[in-house]
Amino acid sequence: MSVPKSRILDLMKVQCRIFSMTFNPERTRTGNKVLRQRLRGPSVAAYYPRRVATFKDLQKLYPDLDTWDDDEEDRLEHIQL
Repeated sequence: MSVPKSRILDLMKVQCRIFSMTFNPERTRTGNKVLRQRLRGPSVAAYYPRRVATFKDLQKLYPDLDTWDDDEEDRLEHIQL
């Protein structure tokens, strides 16, 4: 004795509603498994140390201080040529 397909589909709908799953009777690939996962961005960002200060930040903070930025000087020299 076989069970009608409509009865099985109704059971699947109820089951998906109870367990907070998406109803997908055709079993197409939807990407829900990936979308339900926790985001990795915050943990990856927390892995790397925070940037303290750059040379340009120090120049902006102390504009009257005589500083020498080799990379910037090389860039300016290359532009003049």
